[in-house]
Amino acid sequence: MLSSLHIENVAVIRRLDIDFKDGFTVLSGQTGAGKSVILDCIELLLGAKADKELIRHGESQAVIEGVFDNITDTTAKALGEAGIPTDEDGALMIRRVLSTDGRSQLKLNGRSVTLAVLRNITYTLVNIHGQSDTSALEDPESHIGIVDTYAMNTGLLSEYSHAFSQLEEIRHRIREIKERSAESERLKEILEYQIRDIDSAGLHDGEEEELVEKKVKLRNSEKLTKNAEFIYKALRGSEKGSVAYLLDRSITATQSIAGFLPEFSEYAERLRDMLYQVEDISEEVYSVLDGLDSDPTEALNLIESRLDKINKLKRKYGLTVKDILEFRGKCAEELDTLENCEDLLKKLGKGEREAYKSALMVADKLHERRVSSAKELEARVRETLEFLDMPKVVFFANITETYDGEDKVLNKNGSDTLEFYISANLGADPQPISKIASGGELARVMLALKGVITDKDGVSTVIFDEIDAGVSGKTARKIGIKMLELARNTQLFCVTHSAQIASLADTHYLISKSEVDGATETHVEKLDFDGRVAELSRILGGINITDSQRRAALDMLNERSGYIG
Repeated sequence: MLSSLHIENVAVIRRLDIDFKDGFTVLSGQTGAGKSVILDCIELLLGAKADKELIRHGESQAVIEGVFDNITDTTAKALGEAGIPTDEDGALMIRRVLSTDGRSQLKLNGRSVTLAVLRNITYTLVNIHGQSDTSALEDPESHIGIVDTYAMNTGLLSEYSHAFSQLEEIRHRIREIKERSAESERLKEILEYQIRDIDSAGLHDGEEEELVEKKVKLRNSEKLTKNAEFIYKALRGSEKGSVAYLLDRSITATQSIAGFLPEFSEYAERLRDMLYQVEDISEEVYSVLDGLDSDPTEALNLIESRLDKINKLKRKYGLTVKDILEFRGKCAEELDTLENCEDLLKKLGKGEREAYKSALMVADKLHERRVSSAKELEARVRETLEFLDMPKVVFFANITETYDGEDKVLNKNGSDTLEFYISANLGADPQPISKIASGGELARVMLALKGVITDKDGVSTVIFDEIDAGVSGKTARKIGIKMLELARNTQLFCVTHSAQIASLADTHYLISKSEVDGATETHVEKLDFDGRVAELSRILGGINITDSQRRAALDMLNERSGYIG
């Protein structure tokens, strides 16, 4: 649950600290007071995209911190997988800093993380439902997810996703081969030409580097020959004046001295090592002269011709000789595929059938779970909607499967297409909820669904942002009662303009704004009993608060005790 929230320099908020408890908490206040800013800050803690325009005018950075107590095992596991240390008290602190220079900080329990890591963890912490989420019910794509949450199908969905992706991979490969097969003769000719073109050059990896090295040697052959011959002659090539000759004579003399001065044996060994090095160097220098003609023009022409051939191939097939040879290998593989496409298609067809059976087996399990769970969900939702002044409501999940011949058609969700149907009035045929439900009806359906799945999705904090729009009076009161019931097992926040709902809260915060030092600031006040009477009277009343409105507010608060079990 969200236990505390700290905000600095966000929009109209200069500094705000709020401590929250479990149960049912209401936030109320006049339009523009800053309620939406507080929700924006909570969403930032959950991984929402930051906008530096949120930073309070004149400030260089904004800070949002939130502490969540009693995190679930699911959240603790996600933290562990991300390498985030877990607080010994089972708490999670999220800190996010926004800066006008575009740089930001994001930390979980003091450890810097990315937004992706944050989102992977916080989806288990809070669910926020606003009017846009209620409108999302009009999208049938969201309906199957609600039933899956109720059915607790997470494990099966993961298993199916893996099986379906393997099936789709095989099907993609089959489509590719069939498309290529349709123009296989033309492709074969192109591939055969490319392979012949490359093979005719007789390339080998590293050849271009070798040719460039030879070219450098040939272009500098005169200088190379002159200096290499001098080095060889000086080191070894002269019979009496070479370094090797002198070293050899020095070794003999040193060994003679070693007969009576033993330390000279070491000198002799060191001189012998020098002799070996001189001989090695002289041999390597002499090898440089191999292949150097007195007139290198013809050899240079051959090298230039060869490099020109390689460059032409590079322009067509790759940036290096290695790239060209790899391209040739791919051409050979593709040609082999085209020449053996029938055998390959048979093999892939068999693989597709096996993959389809594996995916279908999981899809059938999902279908059975959805059908049985949907019946339970429907009954519970209808019960709640009847309480919320929809006494004649018909509500059900229309689950259908599509067939291609004898085979079920599989999609990303399994074999099912699911859409909620509703009829709010007696005698009216049920229609897709997206077509006939009003805003007030959608809000009640959303609340009913949330009440049904709240103990299934593992999320301990739920926020309703003015989803009661479009309802009032007795119906709003009943929505409040349902929220109060829901809050017995879940920390529940509600931003509302309804006195009927606000009066049922365990805790009531008033969000207001005032001018301080020439700038607007938002304030949050936790209301006591008298403060709640005053705020509820304001919500109920007009410009001037009357005694009757105060009595009505007092009656609402006193009546609340009757709804606490």
